[in-house]
Amino acid sequence: MPIEVQDSFTEEQLANLKIAVSARSWGKHAIDFRSTIKFFRYRYYYVFVAGRNLRELTRGEKQLSLLAQALFCTVFLTFCTALGVLILYLVKSALGINIFTDFSFGVWDWFKSTLN
Repeated sequence: MPIEVQDSFTEEQLANLKIAVSARSWGKHAIDFRSTIKFFRYRYYYVFVAGRNLRELTRGEKQLSLLAQALFCTVFLTFCTALGVLILYLVKSALGINIFTDFSFGVWDWFKSTLN
């Protein structure tokens, strides 16, 4: 900063500037990776930070977070249910239990052929 600009600040402005600069709450992260890359004549920087979110969320962010959690839970439960049904079907077929005569989804035959 040029000297003439430095001298133009009042004590009140300097105090407020120090508060604004030192009030960064984003300075500490569990993962904080920063580096630079030289590309032709220019240098570019990149930053990867991660950690626990301590910020207050806005109403829109809270709703979006709730929607994302609901979607994740729905996908996870659907996957677990499908996997459970598949395992039960394979166990049923391995025990030779036929619920409907002369009908098969072909999963047991496919599973046996992949094991051989």
